[in-house]
Amino acid sequence: MIFKNKTILVTGGTGSMGSTLVRRVLGNELGTPKKVIVFSRDEAKQHEMRMSYQHRRAATDEVIFRNFMNVLEFRIGDVRSYPEICAAVRDADIVVNAAALKQVPTCEYFPEQAILTNCIGALNIVRAIQENQYPVETVIGISTDKACKPVNVMGMTKSLQERIFIAANVLNPKTRFICVRYGNVLASRGSVIPLFLDQIKNGGPVTITVPEMTRFLLSLDQAADTVFAAVRKARAGETWVPRAPSATVEHIARSLIGKRRVKTKVIGIRPGEKMHEIMVSEEEAHHCVRRGDYFAILPMLPELRRDAAEEANALKGEFSSADMLLDLPGTKSLLKKHKLL
Repeated sequence: MIFKNKTILVTGGTGSMGSTLVRRVLGNELGTPKKVIVFSRDEAKQHEMRMSYQHRRAATDEVIFRNFMNVLEFRIGDVRSYPEICAAVRDADIVVNAAALKQVPTCEYFPEQAILTNCIGALNIVRAIQENQYPVETVIGISTDKACKPVNVMGMTKSLQERIFIAANVLNPKTRFICVRYGNVLASRGSVIPLFLDQIKNGGPVTITVPEMTRFLLSLDQAADTVFAAVRKARAGETWVPRAPSATVEHIARSLIGKRRVKTKVIGIRPGEKMHEIMVSEEEAHHCVRRGDYFAILPMLPELRRDAAEEANALKGEFSSADMLLDLPGTKSLLKKHKLL
């Protein structure tokens, strides 16, 4: 029970993934935590989350002023701020870094902002542990398939975040730094499914970039499962990847439209997009092994692999969203399973 009596810090804890992780941690499936700290800069989302967990509609002084007495604790702060990160990390046994700028167009327009959150934020966590010798047991970096052979700023900064955390193991051997990398999360904020549903609601057209474009599909809970699996079993410096199914953009749109008389419109590939996302690159396949339902990309740094036993490679080439492709009925079944139809 890895979370039993532990303090878990979730940066970006009010986001789609962060809030799902908080809910799952509080479900005690990996042990009852001593404290769960939600760290984010969004006061409004923190307030909504606090009210939801306390089943309140009206905020009273009693609700607000007991913040540090509750198992679920909220802290306003920004991963970009080293002092604020120090104050939060100091009390944590396990840190999950879910804070991110993840919208591709936003990161293209404001690359310096993406660097500050996605790279400097990760570096601040490492610095806090290294310079202050905080006794943090594990740090998990939440990454994305766009970090693999990146073609946009969001992917580039997430790729650097992975390297920052993995390299941190060398000079901080008392803390285990690991990463998880996964694809599109079904119905998360800013993803394609809420956009399609909104377009369908308004009578269409549903805008498809390229019909043959493919994307990995996971639910928020499956993404959380990947984090939990890595926390339980990943070795220092490893990046865990779920063996997720994928679908074409056209099949996703047609599944959501169903029998409605809504048209689709092909608008072409957008800047910074790939036809197929890659979860494990051809270069990474040479040091990628199977761990149950997951792939584990082993660290490139020899210092982190010197004591590891030899394991057979799990892949002969890259793991792409074009590989485990669902047909139209399969796509419908997956979306129906997650209550999106």
